[in-house]
Amino acid sequence: MLEVSGLTVRFGGLTALDGLQLRAAAGELLGLIGPNGSGKTTFFNALTGFVPVSGGQVRFDGKDITGAAPRRVAACGIARTFQRLRLLSELSVFDNLMLGLHLDLPHGPWVNLFARRRLAAAVRERAAEARELLAVFSPALAGRLAEPLRALPMIDRRRVEICRALVRAPRLLLLDEPSAGMTPDETAALMDDLHAVKARRPGTAVILIEHDMAVIERVSDRCLVLDYGRRLCEGSFAAVSRDPEVRRAYLGEA
Repeated sequence: MLEVSGLTVRFGGLTALDGLQLRAAAGELLGLIGPNGSGKTTFFNALTGFVPVSGGQVRFDGKDITGAAPRRVAACGIARTFQRLRLLSELSVFDNLMLGLHLDLPHGPWVNLFARRRLAAAVRERAAEARELLAVFSPALAGRLAEPLRALPMIDRRRVEICRALVRAPRLLLLDEPSAGMTPDETAALMDDLHAVKARRPGTAVILIEHDMAVIERVSDRCLVLDYGRRLCEGSFAAVSRDPEVRRAYLGEA
């Protein structure tokens, strides 16, 4: 589904990604790990059009999307979350979810002036879908669509952000440290949610950036380790955790 070859990103004299090679298959959960500053989030940003690409190629379903704008990447079927929540706390849970559907809902001056019923019908239809998706994560949360996001605890905000990415039924989901700021129990619950979503959408590929190795061990089919923007090691979690180069990158020479 996704094939990345020689992907390079430079910020002035700093090379953040250095000829990265990566593949992800339909239905696979790929764990992307590495020390801080190894280029994990930069890869997500380059893939989704948030930073310019200096070299290499990205192909999704056989189409070249290298350096494509975020709107085009989303239209291809790729969705993402962010390391720091990018939700609007003053808006309702439902409104935040609808932001993920801006490519699908009928809107614009013509609709606002002459076809508001069409928009209202589309929103009602999507509301039912959003409630069903939230219920996979938390039945209680599905009943809180009208509440402001600021009233929710961190784990539910993370659930809303993941659901906002999932609401368009993407074929590739990029999760950037979804457990950041949560307790171990909340992290375990969120990973249970992720398993439930994968069971309902078995063809969806997921690339997960995570520093909690217990999470990576539990949910990933395969791991890829980055160090200084390069692919250091790839394989099962058991294999990469035993690799001496991976231990050196995380723990130092000593």
